[in-house]
Amino acid sequence: MRGLDDSTDVFIRTGQKAQKHVRLAWEGFINFAARDNVLEVALGLIIANAFTKVVTSFVTDIILPIVSLLPFLNRNMDQKFAVLSKGPTYDQQNGYNTLYQAREDGALVLAYGLFAETVLNFLGVSLTLYAVGNMYMMIFPDKIIKPTVRCPYCRQYISKQALRCRHCSTWQDGREDEPRSDKSSREELAGAEPSRAGQIS
Repeated sequence: MRGLDDSTDVFIRTGQKAQKHVRLAWEGFINFAARDNVLEVALGLIIANAFTKVVTSFVTDIILPIVSLLPFLNRNMDQKFAVLSKGPTYDQQNGYNTLYQAREDGALVLAYGLFAETVLNFLGVSLTLYAVGNMYMMIFPDKIIKPTVRCPYCRQYISKQALRCRHCSTWQDGREDEPRSDKSSREELAGAEPSRAGQIS
């Protein structure tokens, strides 16, 4: 039957095209996943995540308990909060013991202690990473910490050692601010006119 043969050919061609697309997609994924830079990025993310957990634990479990011994704190930093709106079961004499208890009661609280702990964790991770980066540059020649300055013309951040701005292409050695004499301008224009005439001809 001719109609059955035609439909069979269509199914076969469709299956072959689908198989080809799947094979190409799989090969592209393998090429992408097996590249060195992708593996380096993945390894770097794993190390950075583990490093961040270590520093966060150091700040939360070592530094903050010592800070909490100060007389005006009397409790862990993350349990310092102010009640802005009381809940239905608020104890007028003792108040809320923990931040979790206040939130479970539906109270509106200002958790400034938890915010301070988050800021301290951020500062601890940032300062530790900066110290590790400086120690790395003392051992290896790679400059992973590059000081930047603002371009005086476009106000974009560029490397401190850059000769030209990568945003507006201006020179950073001060030659952009030097006054140009009329004579030099006329000489440049005269030199540009013959070349322009040669391009037109």
